Amino acid sequence: MNPPGFHALKRQKETALERRPTCAIIDTGALKHNYFQLRKKISGTTKVMAVVKANAYGHGDVEVAGVLEALGCEFFGVAIAEEGERLRKNRIKSPIVLLGGVCPGQIRDIFELDLTPVVFDLTTAVALNSYAVKLGTVKRIHVKIDTGMGRLGLLPSEVVPFFMGLKGLSNLRLEALLSHFVEAEAGAGAGEYTGRQLELFLKSADIIKGLGVSPEFIDMANSAAVVAHPGSHMDIIRPGIMLYGSYPAPGFALDISLKPVMALKTRILHLKSVPAGFTVSYGRTFATTRESVIATLPIGYADGLPRKLSGRGEVLVRGARAGIAGRVCMDLTMCDVTNINGVAVGDEVVVIGTQGRETITVEEVAGKSDTISYEIFCNISGRVPRVYI
Repeated sequence: MNPPGFHALKRQKETALERRPTCAIIDTGALKHNYFQLRKKISGTTKVMAVVKANAYGHGDVEVAGVLEALGCEFFGVAIAEEGERLRKNRIKSPIVLLGGVCPGQIRDIFELDLTPVVFDLTTAVALNSYAVKLGTVKRIHVKIDTGMGRLGLLPSEVVPFFMGLKGLSNLRLEALLSHFVEAEAGAGAGEYTGRQLELFLKSADIIKGLGVSPEFIDMANSAAVVAHPGSHMDIIRPGIMLYGSYPAPGFALDISLKPVMALKTRILHLKSVPAGFTVSYGRTFATTRESVIATLPIGYADGLPRKLSGRGEVLVRGARAGIAGRVCMDLTMCDVTNINGVAVGDEVVVIGTQGRETITVEEVAGKSDTISYEIFCNISGRVPRVYI
C-alpha cells in the first residue's frame, strides 16, 4: 500500500519534469533520516549545528533549515551574511553562525539579522563591541582557533594576546570556541594529525579558561569526526556533507547508514538515428562505429553537469546505463542509447540517483569528474528547479 499523499507527491514530480525536464528531487525524508543517524552518534547534551552554507550544498538552504529546525536542530552554520539574511527573511529563528568571518561593511547586518559572527582578530572584535555599545546590547560571538587548517583562526601564539584584549570588551559574550579538522575523514586508524589538532584545541581552551574567559560551548567535529572521532564531539557537532547523504571520502562508511537526499533527473528531448562514422558534439571527439541512436538531453554544464563527464560519464535510461557521447555542452548533452530497447522522446533520464536496479551515485559522478561530491552538489545551478518530497 502506498503511504498517504503518495499520488500527490508523484504528480508533483511529474509536473515539475513536464515544465522543466531537468530538475533536482530533494527527499526530505532522507534528510531527516540522516539527521537522526548523526544524532544517534552523540550524547543527549551535545547540540547540532547543521551546515547549510552554499544553499545547503545545493539542496536549498531555506527548505533544509526549515525541516531541521522543526526536528530541533539548535544551530545553523552559513559562510556569508547574505546566506544568514536569506534564512532570517524566510522565518528561520534558530541561532545562525557566520562561519566565514566578518567583512567590515557587514557589522550592521549582523546585528539587525541577529547573526552570530565567528571572530579571529581584535579589530573585528572591537568593531562589534562598539556597535553593541551603541545599541546598548551584548553580542554573542564564536572565536576560532587555527589548529592546523591554515585558513581562518587565531594561531596558538595569538591566543593569549587576543583574549587579554577581548576581556576588555564588555559588550561581547564568548558563546563558543571552535576549530576545524584538516583530515578527519582519514578514519579512526589514520588520524595522528587529527589527534594533534584536537589536543592543541583542548590545550588552547584550557589556556583561555585560565585567563578567566569561559566559553559556553567548544566545538570542532565536522561530519567525518562525528563518526570517526567520537572524542571530538564535545558540546556541538557541525555536520555538513553527511546530512545530504554523501560521505566525506571514498570508502568512508564506517558505522553509519545514510540515504542520498538529492536525485538529478531530466528527460530525452530529441532522438535521431545516425549512420556509422557520424560525429557528435563540439570537437568531433565522438564518432559512431555502427548505426546508432543518439539522445539529446536538456542539461549541460550551465546546469552543473560537469564538462569532465564528456565521453566518460553515464546516465540511466529505462533502467540501463547509456554513455555520454561527445562533449557536454552548456545547455545540452548527448548520449548513446542504441542498446536501449523502446527508447522514446520524453523518457526519464537519471543523472544522479536510482532507476530500476541501477544507481549512479554522486560519488561516482565526482570520481569521473576528478572532484568531490561537495563540488558536484554545489555546482548544480539555480536554474535547475528543486522539487521537495
